[in-house]
Amino acid sequence: MLSDRDAAATIAVRDTKTAKNFYEGALGLKPVDSGEDSVLKYQSGGSTLFVYQSDYAGTNKATAATWVVDDVDRVVRDLKAKGVSFEHYDMPGMVRKGDVHVAGDHKAAWFKDPDGNILSVVA
Repeated sequence: MLSDRDAAATIAVRDTKTAKNFYEGALGLKPVDSGEDSVLKYQSGGSTLFVYQSDYAGTNKATAATWVVDDVDRVVRDLKAKGVSFEHYDMPGMVRKGDVHVAGDHKAAWFKDPDGNILSVVA
């Protein structure tokens, strides 16, 4: 039923102006007109990211959105240069090299938006 349909990440934030500065400024996402002031819509590759105002912003304790990238180390460097700080987790089978978690050929890094939503980049 849904296997041939696109899925979208939906992230709750307290303030869309603050979120806009982060998602557009730090992450470099390009906005798409959503037609609403309380909802920001971004195209990211072939995916859509909705950022909306909610009293429940930042309450998710798991990863809310993940970007698959070619070079995690480069993306981490670029995001750090824009003021993004990274989370460090103890994960079975992974070792940490700076801000990047590594397991064989798999690399991942986690960071939070201003509301505490957990986001990641992986390769």
